[in-house]
Amino acid sequence: RGARNSLCLLSPEQCKLGVIAASAGNHALALAYHGKLLNIPVTVVMPTTAPLMKVTKCEMYGAHVIIHGQVLGEAKTFAKTIGHEKKLQYINGYNHPHILAGQGTAALEIIEQMESMAKEIDAVIVPVGGAGLIAGISVVIKHLLPEVQVIGVESEQCPSFSKSLEAGYPVEVTPKPSLADGLAVSKVGASAFATARNNVNMTVTVSEDDIALAILRLVEVEKAVLEGAGATGLAACLSGKLNHLKGKNVVVLLSGGNIDTTLLGRCLDRGLAADGRLVRLTVLVDDRPGGLKGFIDFLCKQGVSVKDIIHERTWLKGSIFNVEIECVVETRGRQHALDLKAAAMKKYGKAFIKWGRSKTDESRLDESS
Repeated sequence: RGARNSLCLLSPEQCKLGVIAASAGNHALALAYHGKLLNIPVTVVMPTTAPLMKVTKCEMYGAHVIIHGQVLGEAKTFAKTIGHEKKLQYINGYNHPHILAGQGTAALEIIEQMESMAKEIDAVIVPVGGAGLIAGISVVIKHLLPEVQVIGVESEQCPSFSKSLEAGYPVEVTPKPSLADGLAVSKVGASAFATARNNVNMTVTVSEDDIALAILRLVEVEKAVLEGAGATGLAACLSGKLNHLKGKNVVVLLSGGNIDTTLLGRCLDRGLAADGRLVRLTVLVDDRPGGLKGFIDFLCKQGVSVKDIIHERTWLKGSIFNVEIECVVETRGRQHALDLKAAAMKKYGKAFIKWGRSKTDESRLDESS
């Protein structure tokens, strides 16, 4: 929306020269796609962390792709330098006024769809990276329906908007690797922040497990494939941080589906683990014929399916007549996993030495129950 609007408002002279942008993927894809349709040359500078699929699709759409910088900020600085040298119009993906205006049309569509279903809107949940999307949407929502809550959602790995709200002005944070790579903007746009800050009711952050679980739910329930950034709105609902919205009409923006197939597989596994449907346990058994069989028989009796198993003799402390068995199993759900844990503790006692990769895995399952 924003990219199309920005390109359509260029002067005829600038349309011939072209545009340039820095992006981790989604803004670059939008410019490349619409640039091809409008016959406008597009150059995009992407950091080395940009997903391969997004890089490949930008090239497929005819954009000139330059890989530069470890983070988006470095790519942005390089893009502005090239733009100045080649007289290319730099289009900021989250701070350009034409971008904000284009993003705001999503709010108009939300209102139109909800009115067509004769439903009122209680809240709109928006993913936040550079704050351009939530700036455009919040202006429209608060102008037309001021009683509706606008809620922003960020990854815990890059809470640049939350930190900026606390400080009262845009501040820079250091992004950490996240499933929501499309939201990994170290510093929100100044114009976007000024536009959004008084129109957003609250902002929450979500964990990587919340995001992975949201991706899994969308695949299983909605049959929709979303990238991490696009699934953060649902992740906020699943996290328990928005329980005050239970029973209300809530609009959740699903803002992106550009995810590598290899990453999707890892996300689904992470989501299964967060949901208690994929668990890992380690026990110590006698290193004698039938020792492993006894453990497998125990798992069979519990009704779980073995996905992976490691039989470790060498890297142990204690008796050389013991063997450590580390196993990843599939369960029917969280309660089934808790039943398995209780049965393992009862059967193996002190020989039941580990559940999950760390203490956080164990506490996460117990708290969620």
